[in-house]
Amino acid sequence: MPDPADILSVTQLTREIREVLEGRIGSVWVEGEISNHRLQTSGHQYFTLKDAGSQLSCVFFRGAAARSYARIQDGALMQVHGEISVYEPRGQYQMIVRQVQAKGKGSLQEQFEALKRKLHGEGLFDDDIKQPIPRFPRVVALVTSPTGAAIQDMLNILTRRAPWLRVLVFPVRVQGQGAEREMVRALEVLGDAASFDLPVPDTIVIGRGGGSLEDLWCFNEEVLARAIAACPVPIISAVGHEIDFTIADFVADLRAPTPSAAAELLAPDAAELQRHFESIARALDSRVSTRLDHHQHILELTAKGPLRHAPERRLQQADQGADEAESRLREALRERLQSLTDDLTQKQHVLSAHHPRVLLAEAVHRVESHTQRLRQGVAHRLERITDRLQSRAELLKHIGPSAVLSRGFSYTTDPAGKVLTDPADVKAGDELITRLAKGTVHSVAS
Repeated sequence: MPDPADILSVTQLTREIREVLEGRIGSVWVEGEISNHRLQTSGHQYFTLKDAGSQLSCVFFRGAAARSYARIQDGALMQVHGEISVYEPRGQYQMIVRQVQAKGKGSLQEQFEALKRKLHGEGLFDDDIKQPIPRFPRVVALVTSPTGAAIQDMLNILTRRAPWLRVLVFPVRVQGQGAEREMVRALEVLGDAASFDLPVPDTIVIGRGGGSLEDLWCFNEEVLARAIAACPVPIISAVGHEIDFTIADFVADLRAPTPSAAAELLAPDAAELQRHFESIARALDSRVSTRLDHHQHILELTAKGPLRHAPERRLQQADQGADEAESRLREALRERLQSLTDDLTQKQHVLSAHHPRVLLAEAVHRVESHTQRLRQGVAHRLERITDRLQSRAELLKHIGPSAVLSRGFSYTTDPAGKVLTDPADVKAGDELITRLAKGTVHSVAS
């Protein structure tokens, strides 16, 4: 019998399998055909990736899917990148998808991202260099295929909504090798339309209907992007469907999600414009009527007022008002002049107080005062020193050697003048000199 401690629950076993798969396999690229694709209302996508021998359940969560340009549909051959894991409630292993691309599209996507980074770094995507799109253009140029559905949609919308608009179609290829060169030439011609005896467009629309990444690739070419940025005429990019993004969309002055949307942006609805103009006309009539009524009222009051019956009184009042204004002006000028005079007088006083002669005289006075105090201080200091010297001299006279000798004391030295204080320092026959208050006594030691 097995040890109960070694028996795993289904959840425990499933969890260990998930840890093994996630730890051993990690992130991988897998290629296969899409089937059973489901887009949930939550934004998550579920599908099966299969080949001739096996199939793999995949989940593409909303956050990662929102960053993907690839369109997932049944039957498409795709390359999927993600991590292998286990959905524990069903015990089913699956791939959590992080990135999806069509088979063979990886290099194109890398080119797209590289060019996008390059042009963004040069400032070709900046909003401050983009030109405004005219609100009511008169001439619109369409750079697109003359046989595609996009041109028919745009012409139908423009004709219906703005029949007065002049439309210039510049036919070009919008797919295949060399298509971008045709579009570049179209932009060069339209940017200098007058030189080619063409109507000068207010706006250019460049675009086409939807398609695969390869179909739309000419709109990702660097030469077309730079031509769009250099064109002096505002350009609307209308390439593919709403989910399609090309380099042309980022460089253009405005991106329209579809060609039809571009046409609607350019051509306001005629019925709506008529209602708008009628509303403006009503408002204008109302303002003019109000203004006329106001002036009529003023005329009526003027006709009934004193200006008509007693004009001299109005003139007298005007004269009186002029006299009062003159008096006020004179008083204001007088007060202003007095204020300026007082200010000038004050500044003169300040200037006089700081005149160099005044400052020099004050400095000389300060020097003389300091000199006098210095002389007095030196004299006082000399007197104090002299008194101290005399005092020290008197003290020295009383306590000096002469005073001691005068009181009967004496001292004995050898011929060299060394004072003798110890009899042991004297030998018989040494000459001794004894100094008294009055003179010296010479003797010989015995």
